Amino acid sequence: MAAIVQLKPITGVPAASSASANPRDPAFFQNPYAFYDARHANKPTFFWEEYGHWCCAGFKEVSALLRDKRFGREILHVATREELGMPEPKPHTAAFDLTEKYSLLNLEPPGHTRLRMLVNRAFVSRHVEQLRPRIVKLANEMIDGFEGEDSVDIIKAFAAPIPAIVIAEMIGLPAESAPQLLAWSNRMVAMYMYGVSHETELDANQASADFMDYLRAIIAERRKQPREDLLTHMLTSDQGGERLTDEEVMSTAILLLNAGHEATVHTTGNGVKSILESGIDPVTLFSSEEQTAATVEECLRFDAPLHMFTRYALSDLEFDGIQMRKGDVIGLLLGAANRDPARFANANAFDPFRTDGANVSFGAGIHFCIGAPLARIELQVAFSELFRRLPKLRIAEAPRYNDVYHFHGLEKLMVSWK
Repeated sequence: MAAIVQLKPITGVPAASSASANPRDPAFFQNPYAFYDARHANKPTFFWEEYGHWCCAGFKEVSALLRDKRFGREILHVATREELGMPEPKPHTAAFDLTEKYSLLNLEPPGHTRLRMLVNRAFVSRHVEQLRPRIVKLANEMIDGFEGEDSVDIIKAFAAPIPAIVIAEMIGLPAESAPQLLAWSNRMVAMYMYGVSHETELDANQASADFMDYLRAIIAERRKQPREDLLTHMLTSDQGGERLTDEEVMSTAILLLNAGHEATVHTTGNGVKSILESGIDPVTLFSSEEQTAATVEECLRFDAPLHMFTRYALSDLEFDGIQMRKGDVIGLLLGAANRDPARFANANAFDPFRTDGANVSFGAGIHFCIGAPLARIELQVAFSELFRRLPKLRIAEAPRYNDVYHFHGLEKLMVSWK
């Protein structure tokens, strides 16, 4: 996900419409919900001083903005750098920028439409449902690997490997490459931190270059020996007589690999934490397919894996009484929208049996998460198999969240079961 930044300073914001919270302050990123509560009680659409742009915390407003075609993920298709005051690309992040250049998440139509149509069929529900037995097998293999221990970091030992292996195999990469793919991805994701350092930029750029070198070799091999996998499909299919370039294939593969595990890892960890802290008997949460699905949706709502999704105003416009200029950024606070008391009864309560369940954790509109059907299956299997195998699971030490506000996930989650 590209780090969209406000290009020109916004001035004249009334103090009553502003709010301040440092995204790097541990007190904030360990619990952003107190800040969200204050926004819901005051003005859900507000100016976040540290980011320098407007943000929306309300479920209704965020849902509307995700679908509003007056906003987009890219801006240079409707304005020049000079017009926007946008600086030139940084030479030392050239490799990282190349991985983002053709990212499905950052493109607008028609480029977005072309790429999405090409990969969409691999992620439709009826196709990914066929992967359920493989995911069940993986989950049990992971549990077999640590069941004899006294305690384990469930993130490292269980939550992270499963989606990484699944998406790697879907694309056509060997399962044993998953740890390396995870390492590259984690270094690249650091680019989305607030106040990213020069050293982090250099490291993320090197990870991007190494990732692309790896994929170039795989792509060259696939051109010689096609297989029944998504990578071969991307290389050989055409849209309107055109085929994807290697750069487009690499960008898409990297996005699918990064996004294909990042949110699922965080939701698994956050969800296990939420379930264990709730005191609810897990047996009741996974008593049927319907209740298992409802539990997953509540985990997605209650402690979302992605908390901010930004978009550019594509023209001068008004939204929720705010006058915006072309190029202005608005932050859609997905984690806050999911806890909006105007939409959910007892919004801050974890309730897998609620009748008003919904969430915006996968987004909406043209950028709705293409991997949502796969992620839901992975989460349903991960939770149900984990608590079936380890019914006495409990938290062994106080969990802490990573210092990456956008991607809300735990550093580790130490659990025991004996």
